[in-house]
Amino acid sequence: MVTLEEHALLDAAVFVTEFPRPLSQVEVPASLRERLRLDAPAPMHSDDTIRAAVRGLLRHGGYKPTGRGKPASEYLVRAATDGTLGSINAAVDVCNVVSLHSGLPISVVDLDRSRPLHRIGVASSDMTYVFNASGQVIDIEGLLCLFDADGPCANGVKDSQRTKTHGETVRTLSVVWGTRSLEGRTALTVGWYRREIEALGATTRDS
Repeated sequence: MVTLEEHALLDAAVFVTEFPRPLSQVEVPASLRERLRLDAPAPMHSDDTIRAAVRGLLRHGGYKPTGRGKPASEYLVRAATDGTLGSINAAVDVCNVVSLHSGLPISVVDLDRSRPLHRIGVASSDMTYVFNASGQVIDIEGLLCLFDADGPCANGVKDSQRTKTHGETVRTLSVVWGTRSLEGRTALTVGWYRREIEALGATTRDS
């Protein structure tokens, strides 16, 4: 169970996925990889209104979602435009496809690399974490984050290296960072997301 702290704009969706085998053994269909393109057919599409609403959500706690700190969904658009958005693993690929086309940032963490209890809230001053294998750090003060017993581990900008998926991952926790200013969009996004995951043979459940 993930506890959501009170927030004026947050409309998050959270669910757990269990894969039938480790991610290194889960085949990524060519049809999924092809949808990592910005012009690929999809049931949802982003626009400037959605981008502005997402930035407003992340800005609400005092965080500045610009430059290197912009929402992850905007990074995906840039990577797809540059042709550098490639396949990673089944869990991350589905997350990226849905985030790219819906315009909502999505986090996916290895549930077995995190420790309960989990909660979503705004990071306090001086909070940081390492977000990639080379040890780069993000300052997350004022940013909505997923926390576990060891601290912040994911957000709508960059997820923590500590809880990222890997070849042996079999259980994940996903967070769709939706906003109340886009009524109904979170529900549409998470519905599509879970259908795509389940099409790979995984099971999902609310958290």
